[in-house]
Amino acid sequence: MTRPIDIKELKSLSPMSGLKKENLHALVKKVKVREAQPGEALFNEGDSEKRTVYVLSGTVELRTGGATAGRVRGGTDDAVNPLAPVLPRRCSAVAATRCEYIAIDSDLLDVMLTWDQTGSYEVSELRGEAGSSDDWMTTLLQTKAFHKIPPANIQAIFMRLQQVNHKAGDVVIKQGDEGDYFYIITRGRCIVTRETPLNKEGIRLAELNVGDTFGEEALISEAKRNATVYMETDGSLMRLGKDDFKTLLNEPMLEWVDTEQAEEIVKAGGQWLDVRLPSEFEAYHNPGAINVPLYFIRLKLKTLDPASKYVVCCDTGRRSSAGAFILNERGFQTYVLKGGLNRTELERQ
Repeated sequence: MTRPIDIKELKSLSPMSGLKKENLHALVKKVKVREAQPGEALFNEGDSEKRTVYVLSGTVELRTGGATAGRVRGGTDDAVNPLAPVLPRRCSAVAATRCEYIAIDSDLLDVMLTWDQTGSYEVSELRGEAGSSDDWMTTLLQTKAFHKIPPANIQAIFMRLQQVNHKAGDVVIKQGDEGDYFYIITRGRCIVTRETPLNKEGIRLAELNVGDTFGEEALISEAKRNATVYMETDGSLMRLGKDDFKTLLNEPMLEWVDTEQAEEIVKAGGQWLDVRLPSEFEAYHNPGAINVPLYFIRLKLKTLDPASKYVVCCDTGRRSSAGAFILNERGFQTYVLKGGLNRTELERQ
């Protein structure tokens, strides 16, 4: 037996409490409240199915090896967080009374959080110290983003870039679409807008000029486009396909480490940088970690030490890879925790 979930119920849970209204409404359509009778298992110890489970009402008993390890009652502070989120499950969850619960596809939730937390559309400013340049290729090579890329890759990038011409008013990327290309403006000017529930026409966020880039965040985080970009004037763009972007530009900039390597970096003076929402961070995090949510990273750059090494982490690695790319563009030395904190908890068992 199922029923639709109320948006207030969904918003009371972590990390959904941090989602923007439009994304909450989208998630509501994907979630149904289920009912479990006493003795019925919500999931079993050892399960690896990617579901994020919350109890809304009633009491659930957590059992490890058949012994009771704890109880969670719907509506309490403990029920705000998902039940045993680390995979494979370290315990079983069995209804002690009649219960209502929800089970959300974990990948869907993670992608939605990543898309949501990119916040207002941010633009990579590709201007050298001498100011704006009409030579877009020179401007691009002067950016910090290209400093970590092998010379052979840079040559391959320029060989694989495709030129596309547009007229004023043409939409280049549309909010909500799948990411397909990374773009560089070589002639003309673009406008970035973001649609909100209160403004369907779109709020004007930025003006992009020669040398500016856009489209990278959707490719890195495998999320949908979080803004619309259209041509304000006639112009030309160079575009790099998704697979080439990941292989030639994104991957060389990201250095992935496993749990053991990450802990060695921290012991040597590095710092854990957790880019999840504050509610997720409070539920569990690595000792000594600092919390800078993905959507705050650009605003909090001045609080980070450029001389320090950062191990960027989230639940799965999706949000942390987007965060590390942003930091690398600004000259920070970062490492990304492979598999995320869920994998780390499993490795520590």
